[in-house]
Amino acid sequence: MKLTDALVGQEYVVQRIETDDEELDAFLFSLGCYSGEPITVIARRRGGCTVSIKDGRYNIDCQLSDAIIVA
Repeated sequence: MKLTDALVGQEYVVQRIETDDEELDAFLFSLGCYSGEPITVIARRRGGCTVSIKDGRYNIDCQLSDAIIVA
């Protein structure tokens, strides 16, 4: 499932990143968002969401959340 469809407050594991954009892939990797890492949606906002990855919280837009596939 895409991160866009994830429930708020539930921890998921990143399965893969679906993007052809190398810059986007590198940006997510720099945040610590890559296969096998836990991710939690903290809050939904108009146009995106707030996520917790490792020890940080980040606001990401819909394009980024659509690229993150979780289980």
